[in-house]
Amino acid sequence: MIDNGSSDGTARLLAEHPSKPRTLRLSSNKGYAGALAAALSIVDTPFIAWLNDDAEPVPGWLAALEDELAKAPEAAAAGSRLEHADGSPQSLGVRLTADGHGADLTEPAPDVFGFCGGAVLLRTDVLREIGGVPAEFFCYYEDTDTAWRLRLAGWDIRQVAEARVKHLHGASTAPGSPRFHLWNERNRLLLLLRCAPAAVAVKQLVKFTALTAVLPFRGEPEAPNFRLTLRLRVLAAILTRLPATLRARREIAAGATLDRGEVWDAWAGG
Repeated sequence: MIDNGSSDGTARLLAEHPSKPRTLRLSSNKGYAGALAAALSIVDTPFIAWLNDDAEPVPGWLAALEDELAKAPEAAAAGSRLEHADGSPQSLGVRLTADGHGADLTEPAPDVFGFCGGAVLLRTDVLREIGGVPAEFFCYYEDTDTAWRLRLAGWDIRQVAEARVKHLHGASTAPGSPRFHLWNERNRLLLLLRCAPAAVAVKQLVKFTALTAVLPFRGEPEAPNFRLTLRLRVLAAILTRLPATLRARREIAAGATLDRGEVWDAWAGG
């Protein structure tokens, strides 16, 4: 159990639980990405499963993912079919847009760029080899970043229709909220600086900055992601993290077997 800086009695509940779970208590809330990174440091199984706390797998979910990786040694991750409460698809894998967004697929596709991190199984050793989980993301885009690094390292990613999970999408952060957009916008740019071809990353950062600069002349926007204060916070976070991000970019390149341009050309805009 990863106790993510809880303050609601979880620590006492775990300490007193008859099952005596192995517990790693974090000093503060590190978010989904931070908790995954902490778990990876102590997991000793061949596979590691990511599962959101607002996701409920149907019987056979984990077995279906394990079976897929067992028969596909070239694949390092197997993603799930995430469904809304009514059974309609929320994510059937992730595609890479022409401007570097990770977008959920809602129609079956023969191949997927990546997986939704709400429910996925990964090879533990491979995840460690490509640099683990970007804990600094807190939440959002840690899955697309991981998928991108797997692609750069030459690994395949599978999507398993039989591995079904009911998902209350955004139950923790409410998509459309300022907090959601802050993490989403920041992490997309960090992802591009880490993984994308340099020209793509610079173009998207310049585009974001230029749009931010003209916002005071366009009136008060309705969408939170176009509010000046939020976007300035994003840019400040990018600037603060830039040295560490560029170091990570070099490390990712050192472990890659494919060129960044190859991966971008193969998947962007799909």
